[in-house]
Formats: sequence, structure tokens, C-alpha cells
Amino acid sequence: QVQLVESGGGLVQAGGSLGLSCAASGSIISINVMGWYRQVPGKERELVAHMTRGGSTTYTDSVKGRFTISRDIAKNTVTVYLQMKNLKPEDTAVYYCNTKHWNGEYWGQGTQVTVSS
Repeated sequence: QVQLVESGGGLVQAGGSLGLSCAASGSIISINVMGWYRQVPGKERELVAHMTRGGSTTYTDSVKGRFTISRDIAKNTVTVYLQMKNLKPEDTAVYYCNTKHWNGEYWGQGTQVTVSS
């Protein structure tokens, strides 16, 4: 079992910045990939960025150069951060933290990011 606690998000004007964080606790030793997805109503949830156990990162094309994913590993928790800069209205979505394990995955509760034009 893994528990995910998300924080951050909110309302920002276009061109502004926001940060998200997700703290994972529990069976963190089994995490292979940890990252962020986002979803808007009527569309499928899409990958934003993730980081593998080894530190490799992947970004969806639309956020490259604007978003940065990073990670902090402590004794009993792993926290992944998403720093978002130069935000655009099309970045508006509910952002979900995700961890992938050999036997499944876990999702956070989601946090709203709204970018006004």
C-alpha cells in the first residue's frame, strides 16, 4: 500500500507559475515510476511528466521547457515536485499524482490547476 498526499495547485494568470508536490509513504520501496497526470472534463487522463526509479524523466511535448519534475527521497517518504512555469490556459486541469509498481499503480486525490487568460 502507498499513500499519496498532494498539495499545491490553485488559480494563476497566464504566464505565471505554480508548484505541485506529492508525498508518497508506505511501500515506497516498490515504486518504479512516480509522476503527474492531468485530466480535463470529457478527455482522457494524460501524462504530464514522470520520473523513474533511476531518475530518468519524461515530459509530454506540450510542457517541455516549461515544467520541471524533481524528487526528494527521505527515509520513509518520497516526494515528487512539479514546477510549472509560463502557464497557459490549456494547462487548466485536475492534476493527479501517480505511482507505478510491478503489481499496479496508485493515484492521488487530484488537485485543480486553473490558468486564466
